[in-house]
Amino acid sequence: MTAATDTVTRSPGRVPLDLIIEPVLVLTGVVGYLIWHAAQDFSESEQVQLAWPKLAASVFEHVRLTVVSAVLVVLIAIPLGILVTRRRFARISPVIVGLANIGQAAPVLGMVVLFAMWFGTGFSTAVAALVVYAVLPILQNTVIGLRQVDDRVIEAARGQGFSALTTLLKVELPLSVPVILHGVRTALVILVGTATLGTFIGAGGLGVLITTGVTLYLPPLLFTGAALVALLALGIDWLARLAEYLLTPRGLRGVSA
Repeated sequence: MTAATDTVTRSPGRVPLDLIIEPVLVLTGVVGYLIWHAAQDFSESEQVQLAWPKLAASVFEHVRLTVVSAVLVVLIAIPLGILVTRRRFARISPVIVGLANIGQAAPVLGMVVLFAMWFGTGFSTAVAALVVYAVLPILQNTVIGLRQVDDRVIEAARGQGFSALTTLLKVELPLSVPVILHGVRTALVILVGTATLGTFIGAGGLGVLITTGVTLYLPPLLFTGAALVALLALGIDWLARLAEYLLTPRGLRGVSA
């Protein structure tokens, strides 16, 4: 066995370096922010927003907005991706992918405002706008992942007596997991950042700190909002990467890394 072959053979058992580095960066950032927060002499206006109970509530609102949107995107995008890869629905595939492309191409702030005009302000409206905006990465990766499965593998499964549904669940989806989960990871990072725009329609979150910091020229608020969003994005990206690694079939880990 050559050295190159040996490396490929052993690579699935190795933990990717980013799974170790990313949490260290997040922890370093959190500790750095705590030290900075403790050393600051905040004004009365800043203390109102940066008191720990208020700050924790803002973080919770932001995480809630992101997680609810992400769950809905997954529940919508993956079934749609499966649907458009079935032969009987091949005709509507361009329509569905085209609609998802429109959602991604439209300016997200304009979409949030437009949804607010149609459905009113609040948490649900912000979630709806974020879902439309984040569908494409997961839908696209689901389609790519399923279409890259070798036809001979599918034919072999059907030849063993598997039904179309069983083949999908036991062959196609497991082989597509790395690509699909990468799309989920991308969508999560997008949602963390764009969730800050929910503040414009009363959905709360860390965007309140950013907009208040800009409007009233309060740099500590602006810095806190931006820093916590960045740390959340890194933290969620790491959790998604960890899930991607653990849920990928062991034999495909070296390929997906």
